[in-house]
Amino acid sequence: MARARTETEDPVVIKKYANRRLYNTQKSAYVTLENLAEMVRDGVDFVVRDAKSGEDITRAVLTQIIFEEEAKGHTMLPANFLRQLIRLYGDSLQGVVPGYLEASMETFLRNQEKLRESVTSAFGVNPALANFEALTRTNMEIYENAMRMFRPFGGQHPEEARDATPDAKPAGGAKDVDLEELKSQLKAMQDQLNTLSKDG
Repeated sequence: MARARTETEDPVVIKKYANRRLYNTQKSAYVTLENLAEMVRDGVDFVVRDAKSGEDITRAVLTQIIFEEEAKGHTMLPANFLRQLIRLYGDSLQGVVPGYLEASMETFLRNQEKLRESVTSAFGVNPALANFEALTRTNMEIYENAMRMFRPFGGQHPEEARDATPDAKPAGGAKDVDLEELKSQLKAMQDQLNTLSKDG
């Protein structure tokens, strides 16, 4: 069960050494990426610093944890999502994406209990659906609906939009989407998540 963190509690400092070893300064013990993943699941806040320079490398280590989980077969990041994310690096919207993803995840987390109850209820009515394939299909439907809101071409993949108008000059992809349109897409996605949670 996740441990609630108090406002006055400082994050645990993890030092990363040149030999890649991680040291928990609170417990005075070396830890692994799996230990850090467990801390995240338990709601323990931590910051990872380079032992020599003191640089905050938390984001890089968290990304490494995700990579390790994906490599174990605990996949949550579809290849299409990763491609779209990579395309946005260096884009004019790159600065907007972190806030968008964070807001989307917060909305999902607020509704996750209701969504879990909805899925459990649906599987309870028809036990034959309670298998991995059905769960994967449900997850992909939610993901596709969410990504449809985010795509700047009205649900089309950017390549599909280019193929549909071969004589037209490239519109610059996501760069032509203004901030207001992105805000409206975020609101539509939040409304859809709220609707899914109410259905349960």
